[in-house]
Amino acid sequence: MKIMLLLILLSLLLAAGFLLVYLWAARQGQFDDDYTPSVRILFDDKAPEQQDNHTTIAAKNNDELT
Repeated sequence: MKIMLLLILLSLLLAAGFLLVYLWAARQGQFDDDYTPSVRILFDDKAPEQQDNHTTIAAKNNDELT
């Protein structure tokens, strides 16, 4: 039964060690995305949505005159 307690304690210590290493790496910027900004210009933009514009030039000119 003592071995179970020892194994549980060792696994908790190991898990705490991994957590500390992860937090250290996250604070140091190890998980920052350095690749995407350099190739972002190559990505396609979303197509603009078509707007129904039924006003004519004559109607716009009449609105500007009034």
